[in-house]
Amino acid sequence: MDWKDSQGKDNDIVITSRIRLARNIKGMIMPTFMDEQQAKKVMNAVYDSVVNSNSAIAHQFQLLEMSQLPLLEKQVLVEKHLISLDLAQSKIGSVLIQQNEQISIMINEEDHIRIQCILPGFQLNHVWDIANKVDDLLEERLSFAFDGQWGYITACPTNLGTGMRASVMLHLPCLMLTGQIDSLMQAMTKLGLTMRGLYGEGSEFLGDLFQISNQITLGSSEQEIISKLCSVVKETIKRERQLREEIKNGNFVEVEDKIYRSYGILQNARLLSSEECMKILSYVRLGIDLGYIKEIDIETINHLMIYTQAGMLQKNYGKIMDEKERDFVRTQYIREKLKNSGGV
Repeated sequence: MDWKDSQGKDNDIVITSRIRLARNIKGMIMPTFMDEQQAKKVMNAVYDSVVNSNSAIAHQFQLLEMSQLPLLEKQVLVEKHLISLDLAQSKIGSVLIQQNEQISIMINEEDHIRIQCILPGFQLNHVWDIANKVDDLLEERLSFAFDGQWGYITACPTNLGTGMRASVMLHLPCLMLTGQIDSLMQAMTKLGLTMRGLYGEGSEFLGDLFQISNQITLGSSEQEIISKLCSVVKETIKRERQLREEIKNGNFVEVEDKIYRSYGILQNARLLSSEECMKILSYVRLGIDLGYIKEIDIETINHLMIYTQAGMLQKNYGKIMDEKERDFVRTQYIREKLKNSGGV
C-alpha cells in the first residue's frame, strides 16, 4: 500500500502519520566525523542486520547509496518523504527502502540510523508498532549506544532519550483562511510541539499542509509522546472540521468562489508553478470535502500534491526540464490525471 494513493483514518484532514527513530551503533564514530570507509562499515552492518534477519520483511528492501544516485533521483526520494534533504546532500549516506515505501532506514545522515515508517491517515500507534519492530530487528544484531540517564545517544541533544520524532501531516485550509494558524502554532510551542511545512524543518507551508510533531524526546516514554501528540491532533482536527462546517452551512461565497475558481484553473490552465499548483490543489481538496466538487476524490488530490513536484515530473517524463517547461508539463499531467479520474 503506497500512502500517496491510499486512504486512512480521518483522511479528510490527515494526510499521513510518521514515526522516526534515531539510533547510533555503540563504539562507532558519528557520521559527521566519518571517512568513506567507516561509513561503508556502518552501511554494511545495517544492511546485513536487515537481510540476514528472520523477519518477513528481510528481503523487501533496496539499498541506495547517495554517492551513486543522480541528483534527480535524490530529489524524487525527498519529495516522496523517503529521505531527508540532509541525507540527499550527504556524500557518505545511504538508505534502505521497503518495496511499498512504508519503511525507510536512512544510514549515516546525522545519526548512524534513522528508522522511518509512514502510513496514510491518522494511525500513529500502528506506525509506532511497525517502527518499533524494525528497531527490534536491527537491535538483534547491532548494539545501540544507550545511557541509563540520557537514553539513546544521538548526534543532536534534542533527540536524546527515546530518539523518537512522531509527526502527523494535516491539511488545514480553514485554519489558514480564518487566520487562526498563528495562535495554534504558539499553543503548540507551549506544549512542547512544533508545526512545520511539507518537508519538515525550514520548509514552506505549501498547500496548507502542516506537520505537527514532538520537540522533546527526553523525559517521556514513546507512548507518552504519542498520546500527547494524538490528543493535540484530535483537537486540531475537531477545530478544522468545525470551521469547515461553518463555511458549508454559512454564506461564505468568497470561499466557495475560491474553490470553484481553483477547480477551473486546475482543469484548464496551461502553465502552473509548483507553489500555485499546491495552493489550487488545497482549495480543490477542501471543495471535495465540503461536497462542492464530486467528480474527483481526495486520493487523486493527494497523488497530485506529490507527483506534480519538480523532481517527480521530470522522472515521470524522463528528462531534465527548465522551470517553464515544468510549469507546462505540470498542467498536462494534471489534466491527464483528472481525465482518468472523471474530473475533466
